[in-house]
Amino acid sequence: MKRLRNVKILATLGPASSDEAMIQKLHEAGADLFRINMSHSSHELMRTLVGRIRAVEKKCGRPIGILADLQGPKLRVGKFADGSATLTAGQTFTLDNRDEPGDSTRVFLPHPEILEAVQPGHRLLIDDGRLQLLATHSDKTSITCTVVAGTKISDKKGVSLPDTTLGVGALTEKDRSDLDAVLAVNDVDWVALSFIQRPEDLAEVRKIARGRVGLMSKIEKPQALERIDEIIELSDALMVARGDLGVEMPIESVPGIQKQLTRACRRAGKPVVVATQMLESMISAAVPTRAEVSDVATAVFEGADAVMLSAESAAGDYPVEAVTMMASIARKVERDPNYPGIIYSQRPQPDATGADAISLAARQIAETLNLSAIVCYTSSGNTGLRAARERPNVPIIALSPVIQTARRLSVVWGLHCVVTQDATDLDDMVDRACRIAFREGFGKPGDRIIISAGVPLGTPGSTNMLRIAYIGSDGMTGI
Repeated sequence: MKRLRNVKILATLGPASSDEAMIQKLHEAGADLFRINMSHSSHELMRTLVGRIRAVEKKCGRPIGILADLQGPKLRVGKFADGSATLTAGQTFTLDNRDEPGDSTRVFLPHPEILEAVQPGHRLLIDDGRLQLLATHSDKTSITCTVVAGTKISDKKGVSLPDTTLGVGALTEKDRSDLDAVLAVNDVDWVALSFIQRPEDLAEVRKIARGRVGLMSKIEKPQALERIDEIIELSDALMVARGDLGVEMPIESVPGIQKQLTRACRRAGKPVVVATQMLESMISAAVPTRAEVSDVATAVFEGADAVMLSAESAAGDYPVEAVTMMASIARKVERDPNYPGIIYSQRPQPDATGADAISLAARQIAETLNLSAIVCYTSSGNTGLRAARERPNVPIIALSPVIQTARRLSVVWGLHCVVTQDATDLDDMVDRACRIAFREGFGKPGDRIIISAGVPLGTPGSTNMLRIAYIGSDGMTGI
């Protein structure tokens, strides 16, 4: 199944897309990997969805990635005596530790970490920012606030703290239970961590995961931006989670932050996913708005590795159409005459390593000689990541003997992943690369490809060789 685009599509599964037939339709329409939202999935449902995805993978014969998205700390107020309360701008309103129904003057806040951390002058945003409070006094048991904007608050509404760094990690007890269940399945490729504030938030998860899954940090809090370089270094990938990010920061700053994060990840060679409300209107409409099309196009022009569908594919009326539309937008953008100049202007300098120099040389040779494809052998996935970091204008075929590596690389820009045995010798390495390039539709007899691999063969991290080869009349190596 050859995709005619480089950017990948991550589709969220849900009530509209949980059966095997629909998952297969989404994959055939263009979904390269699937997201299971643990906020709405039991352990049993998660295992069922993983099994269905793997059944589709077996039918389609192409590696499919799976991302389990942990809920993270959901901060909410308590309940009100009447279910809600009406407030007015300028009045005083208190959040406290009294477990009693609230009214128009106060409400229970069942999060002592917030009561301890909020300082006068900090903002508290309730219900996705619909109610804005400004803290004027805090004594560790209550926070006295002034209502800045908004007129209503009701039961269990979420609390966002754009100015406050909480002294708790990103994992809740639910997250730990969900993570254990995900790791026990041993068939999930990525775990997304919600509400990351600092690099230390990754430490506990990495210790538990022990390399069994890739760690994708969701950037949705301003505190994370203050230490973003460290977070990128410790993460295996990043997600620009624009929903909560747009609540905790001025919404007009989100596009700039998206560009900043995309470019930082490209420099670091780490995959970056742009998410939230990309085709939001397609939850209930068969076509997106023009603004949504431009939004998806912007992420593609910037060179993001993947774009994500949330409710559009999980609970919308048109899940297949949403995936099809996203794929169509990506293909059109990548054929735009402005695309090469924009994408290549952000190309990072290679690190001073042999493997990075080989990847740079492979891209330069492929573009200079107009080769049909770059074929890279990759066991750990690092060679595939380096090849994609170069953003070449020719296809990249990533060959791996490790199915888990091929699945994890399904989120990476431009990589067409194929599971194959390790080559036995140099001739087999070249023959296998030519045969697969021909079989997968990336070259025809007489075309040339360039192959990167490591000698001794089968040694992870030893990429040190390039070879140009012709595809012969039988799909094997020519002269």
